[in-house]
Amino acid sequence: MPAKPDMTTELALLGVLAVLWGASYSFIKVGVETIPPVTLIAGRTLIAGGILLALIRWRGLALPRDAVTWRRFMFQACLNSVVPFTLIADAERSIDAGLATILNATSPIFTFLLTALITRHEPVTLRKLVGVGAGIAGICLIVGAQALGGLGHQLWAQLAVIAATVSYAGAAIFGRNFRGLDPMLPAAGSMICGAAILIPLSLVFDRPWTLSPSTASILALLGLSVFSTALAFSIFFRLIHTLGSVGTTSQAYLRVPIGVGIGALFLGESLGSTAWLGMGFVVAGVAAMTIPARKAALAG
Repeated sequence: MPAKPDMTTELALLGVLAVLWGASYSFIKVGVETIPPVTLIAGRTLIAGGILLALIRWRGLALPRDAVTWRRFMFQACLNSVVPFTLIADAERSIDAGLATILNATSPIFTFLLTALITRHEPVTLRKLVGVGAGIAGICLIVGAQALGGLGHQLWAQLAVIAATVSYAGAAIFGRNFRGLDPMLPAAGSMICGAAILIPLSLVFDRPWTLSPSTASILALLGLSVFSTALAFSIFFRLIHTLGSVGTTSQAYLRVPIGVGIGALFLGESLGSTAWLGMGFVVAGVAAMTIPARKAALAG
C-alpha cells in the first residue's frame, strides 16, 4: 500500500504552484518588452515541451504514437497554449501583469458556465451560481471602467485576456478526453504541438534572427518556461493525485493576490480602486466555487 502523502507538504506545494503561476504574468510582462508575443510563446512552449519530454523519459514513459491522440494533442494545444498564451502575451504589452492575473483567474467560472451549457457533467448549485455572479461582477467592474472611458487599446487588451480565459475553460473540458493517459503525456504533447504551430509563425512574422532581446527579457522567458510552465506542470500533476482535481484548482484564488503582489513588488504596478474592488469579487467568486466542492470531495 502506498504511503499516505504528508498533507503539510502537499499544501506547501499548492502554495508554490500559486506562486509559480502568479509569477508567470510578470515574466510575460518583462518578456514582451523586447520579444514579440508569438516568438515569446513559441520559445515558452518549445523549452517547456523539451523539459517535460525529458521528465517523461526519466520516468520511463513514452508518448503515444497513434494519429488520433496526436490530433487531440494538437487541438488541446490550441486551447491551452497557442491561443491563450499568445493573447495574454499580446495583451500585456498594454496592461499590467496584476490586472491580467485577476482577469485570468476567472477560468473556473467560465469552465463552470461551459460545463453547465454543454457537457452538464457537474451539478449546478446555488453556491456555484453565486460564485459565477460574483466573478462576472468583478469582471464588469474592471472592464466596465475602461468601457466608460472609451474604446481604448487597454479595453481590447483586457477583452483578449478574458478570451484567453474562455479558451482555458474549453481546454479544461476537452482535457477530460485524456483520462486514460498519465497527465504529463498530454501536457508534453500539447506543448510540443504548440511549439510546432508557433515556431513557423514566429519565423515568418517576427523573423527572430533580427531581434535584439534584452537580458531581462531572455531571463524572463527562461523563468516563464522552466518555472511557470515545466516545473508548475510537474507540481500540478502531483497535486492532482494527492489533493484531487478540485483541491488543486483552489490555487486559482490564491494566485490572484500573489500575482498582483509580485507585479507591485518587482514591476512597480498599482491597481485603481475599481480594480481592487473587482479583484475582491473575483477572489470571492472563485473561492465560492471551489472550497465547498473540495469539502464535499474530502468528505466522500
